[in-house]
Amino acid sequence: MGGLHTPALSGKELGPHLIIPQLQHQHIPAQRQEAMKPRLLNGLLLARRNLPTIHSSRVGWQCTQCQSRYSVRRWYSAAALSRPEKPYYITTPIFYVNAAPHVGHLYTLVLTDILKRWQVLLGRKAILCTGTDEHGMKIQQAAVKAGQDVRAFCDKNYKSFDVLARRVGVDLDHFIRTSDPDHRFAVQHFWLMLRERGYIYASKHEGWYSVSDETFYPESAVQLTLDPSTGRKFMASMETGKEVEWTSENNYHFRLSSLKDRLLQFYEENPQFVVPATRMNDVVQAVSSGLEDLSVSRPVERLTWGIPVPDDDTQTIYVWLDALINYLTKSNYPFQIPGEENAAGWPADVHVIGKDIVRFHCIYWPAFLMALDLPLPRQVLTHAHWTLGHEKMSKSTGNVVNPFFALDRFGIDTMRYYLAHDGGIRDDADYENAYIIDRYKKNLQGGFGNLVSRVMRGKGWNVREAIVAATNGSAPTEETLASKLRSRLIHLPDMVMDRMEKLDSGAALRAIMDTIYMTNAYMQQSSPWSYKECSDTAHLNSIIYLCVESIRICGILLQPYMPGKMDQLMGMLGVAPDARKFENTILGSDRDYGVSKVPLGKGREGVLFPDLRSDL
Repeated sequence: MGGLHTPALSGKELGPHLIIPQLQHQHIPAQRQEAMKPRLLNGLLLARRNLPTIHSSRVGWQCTQCQSRYSVRRWYSAAALSRPEKPYYITTPIFYVNAAPHVGHLYTLVLTDILKRWQVLLGRKAILCTGTDEHGMKIQQAAVKAGQDVRAFCDKNYKSFDVLARRVGVDLDHFIRTSDPDHRFAVQHFWLMLRERGYIYASKHEGWYSVSDETFYPESAVQLTLDPSTGRKFMASMETGKEVEWTSENNYHFRLSSLKDRLLQFYEENPQFVVPATRMNDVVQAVSSGLEDLSVSRPVERLTWGIPVPDDDTQTIYVWLDALINYLTKSNYPFQIPGEENAAGWPADVHVIGKDIVRFHCIYWPAFLMALDLPLPRQVLTHAHWTLGHEKMSKSTGNVVNPFFALDRFGIDTMRYYLAHDGGIRDDADYENAYIIDRYKKNLQGGFGNLVSRVMRGKGWNVREAIVAATNGSAPTEETLASKLRSRLIHLPDMVMDRMEKLDSGAALRAIMDTIYMTNAYMQQSSPWSYKECSDTAHLNSIIYLCVESIRICGILLQPYMPGKMDQLMGMLGVAPDARKFENTILGSDRDYGVSKVPLGKGREGVLFPDLRSDL
């Protein structure tokens, strides 16, 4: 193998008049600037070949002397206090295109979208990035097995993930593919910066490699495994159960071990970095026990489908280093405009991931960023998995749920509600159609839908008149039941806020739904229809007002979970579009609603949660 070197590229080959403004620091002589140009551009020219309308004058490179100082100045300038607020930036992992999407992908997308929409509800600009991971041995082998060119294979398979995200109503801002030219440029630039700082070195690597997990495992992390269906014995990862193969090759390594102390210090200073706390503890324990340097390239004879190492066409950049940088790519790395470095969202506020990729996001990713003194993501939300029949879902055995079938059968907002309500953060959740039907009938139709119908379609009162009477101060003295519900509605927004700040959208959802159940009980026990019979309009209006206020407040808070249904509800209540923000969840803050803007209809028509067409 002839690689693993850093060939020189002369200034003459680059052209004598090429100017890189970032090199024109006052303390760098012109002669030294010219000497630096080959080192920077030698690898990047490869990426630039297929990248349109990106100009070399914007390359975000710094010399070794001022890298750290310049990096801190770029990201944490004192001038930031006078800049617009950084957008909230949240991401899903990027999904492998070797197989079709399953319900686990759907859960991650919904969870991420709920958190983004919550920030929008608060009035903050928010950015959501999702996409597909299209490089690596796994994809390369899947394409060969399918008898397709690997590029054509990716161009076909990424579409199902894009369609799924849009089908389930994800309010996405970026859909990235790691095969995109701008991502290739960002990855090669990142690599060169790591190399410039001395974090990349060449060495022989031996170990157990899992194609499925796209990672090396140490001897202590593998074991001999027996396949009960075939009797075949093979070596497998103790962590994931995936088969591993012994590999010996020359490649490049990242000095992960040198960052152990910095990582531990970061974890200590940011104890909520990983959610939930149990996985934070696992990460700290793993790093405390010691880190080995990380293999970050594969020989091209083993892996051709990926991003080439700059200056060395015999090596392909490790798929996880490539993939993780996607979060930077869509925040305009490495082209941040001075004074507007945070405009595209970085550092990420939350990475949402499955528990099986914690090591990559919570150890490797912070280490890569630390090596370049780039800001680290603020939190990583790690969720549990879905099982089917209490067995782990597996694409290889066919034990998976097709998310498109589920959406077609139950509807978008029903599935969003179910996944958010039953989905696990710490513990796995079991997927079952019967559970979806049960949640729909009891929670949505029987709970919320029934309350809305009873209040909005009741014949013994006028909702608008009840709102006017209550907000004009003509309500009678409240009874104990009303006082309890009023207190709940006053405190509900803060209860939900507290849970959402902890990234526990499931707990926030349950707090909202408990309020709806409380309102149903209040209406039943207060019997507003009885006041109509005795012409006690004041008490009647008071009861209806409290019920409709509960519906309005809960409906606003439920918008991130069921955007379609809650838009319908806001129309049924006559709530103006500009009165549907978090600030409008204060009890009594809206005096202008109460006249439906949509036909309420009869029977199935105009019902928020009609009967399911199939209970099977």
